[in-house]
Amino acid sequence: MTSVTSFWNGLDQSSFAVIAGLGVLVTLLLLGHAFLPEDSMTSRVRGHLKRRDNVRMDRLQVRQRIANLRAAPVGPLRTMLARLKLLSGEEARRSAELLTHAGWRARDALTIFMGLRVGMPAVFGAVALVVVAAHADMPLMMRLTAVVGSAVVGAYAPLLVLRRIIARRQHRIRRQLPDSLDLLVICAEAGLSLDAALTRVSRDLGPAAPQLADELSLTAVELGFLPNRRQALQNLARRTDLPAIRGVVNTLVQTERYGTPLAQALRVLAAEFREERMLKAEEKAARLPAILTVPMIIFILPTLFVVLIGPAMVRVVHNFMG
Repeated sequence: MTSVTSFWNGLDQSSFAVIAGLGVLVTLLLLGHAFLPEDSMTSRVRGHLKRRDNVRMDRLQVRQRIANLRAAPVGPLRTMLARLKLLSGEEARRSAELLTHAGWRARDALTIFMGLRVGMPAVFGAVALVVVAAHADMPLMMRLTAVVGSAVVGAYAPLLVLRRIIARRQHRIRRQLPDSLDLLVICAEAGLSLDAALTRVSRDLGPAAPQLADELSLTAVELGFLPNRRQALQNLARRTDLPAIRGVVNTLVQTERYGTPLAQALRVLAAEFREERMLKAEEKAARLPAILTVPMIIFILPTLFVVLIGPAMVRVVHNFMG
């Protein structure tokens, strides 16, 4: 019984010694990590490497989706358009630029758009032909005019819709730009670099301004990968095709070249854009009386004439009848 008790006492003492040794080791490691100077460059390099790996995985996923689309019905359409030489040339390049301005940067976007431009005239013409065939009493010249006119409308309909989408997207980006510049000023004053500031602003603006957030996030990625940072900023101006964005890009290029303070330049731009937005609002308010003139003439003046002249006309008619 005494030997068993001594065995358990020795086991408890050894276990306590091991646990105490591990606790002292963990404490020393934590103290060393707390008092050692933090290497900010190492953390930034790790952050860049992590973001590069994430972007690489995203690109691999995009390539996989493109490969899947090639096996889809887009593949035969691309082959047909390539044989017709519709995916190369000045018109295809201009259409690709318009699709970029609309935010459609997928590889098959040009193929689908050119396919619509080729197929929509036939669809509109066929519908018009069916409608015209139902009216047998319509003259032949009117029938031909209706079919040809529908085909022409079908040819220009995709382009008109695309330009409308571009205008709406540019209007939203123009309205969201002053707020994004304010956030960029805050990030620059906090000591963030340009690409880190663009990444943070795009993440914060994502729910409220998805169009501008998408462009800024893509610019941040290009700033980290392209050898020429100026080219990455110019790509932003080319994708949006907005004078305001072009002014921001020129300012950022100058700050990159001459080393001027980024926060001060962005603050001046934000103030200018807010003043420009206020001037446009005042301009719309100044045009309001001229716009309201026609509705007043059509809807208010006839009612006013009836109220003012109506009793006199009734009295005159009553006197003549009496």
